[in-house]
Amino acid sequence: MTAASVTPTDLTIIPRDRRFGRDEQTPRWWLNGDPVGTALYNALSATFPLGEAFFVESVRAYRDGVPPRLAEDIRNFTTQEVVHSREHLAFNRRAADSGYDLTRLEAKVAERLAVTKGKPPIVSLAATMALEHFTAILAHALLADPRHLKDADPQTAELWRWHASEEIEHKGVAYDTWLHATKDWTRRKRWTVKAKVMLYVTRNFIVDRTAGALELLRQDGITGPRAVARMLWFQWVAPGMFRKIFGAWAAFFMPGFHPWNEDDRALIREYEAMATPSNPSARQVRRAHKAA
Repeated sequence: MTAASVTPTDLTIIPRDRRFGRDEQTPRWWLNGDPVGTALYNALSATFPLGEAFFVESVRAYRDGVPPRLAEDIRNFTTQEVVHSREHLAFNRRAADSGYDLTRLEAKVAERLAVTKGKPPIVSLAATMALEHFTAILAHALLADPRHLKDADPQTAELWRWHASEEIEHKGVAYDTWLHATKDWTRRKRWTVKAKVMLYVTRNFIVDRTAGALELLRQDGITGPRAVARMLWFQWVAPGMFRKIFGAWAAFFMPGFHPWNEDDRALIREYEAMATPSNPSARQVRRAHKAA
């Protein structure tokens, strides 16, 4: 595993216990008054409480016997994901308070995750490894282009930037755990399994998030071909995040792939430099830990 992993040796995964939007009502169309963009992000958020609990269980199932550095990364990954789940659960409640019913979207997530029930734990880990790459490249795109959250509700935008920064920070944990768990596999077997899983995950991710967003648009009274056209335009053209991540997605299938082949920690540093006073930077968190 050590030879195959390129996770930076000076990387520190720092859980940041932050809270967002607790004392305010989130606007129904919080993303610049746009129901389409709001619907897509809300559909993504609906996946996180169940999905990230699944990620934690899948990775922790292989924590015994891993190298000490990876064991520490798994602990910090777990803490980060638990806080992400908590904050998106709170956000989803605010979306419900603004009039959206997310139950169909959440039921679809549960249905997808149930596919792994009764299967060997390596299946869940493979799905997690693929989905973590997906979330990391989406996070990169979100932080790299400020236009994605331009004129968004401030606390909601802060939630998504914070989440994205930590997804980048721990993007190698599931993959390194996968490399350790499959260390006795041939390269051919490892690549074949991960490629098939990524294709399956990608199909479900795009279909389900699109269907979920269209369901939320339906609740806004936006339906039919017009709704589909507007959603596809938002996803693939302008701002076109799904199109923009294609290269990073395709890199997953290349020989020698590792999430940290691209060291994009500069995006985390840029986020931390602009973190709002109510949500302290990682540097402040570290100082507080030392003082304690």
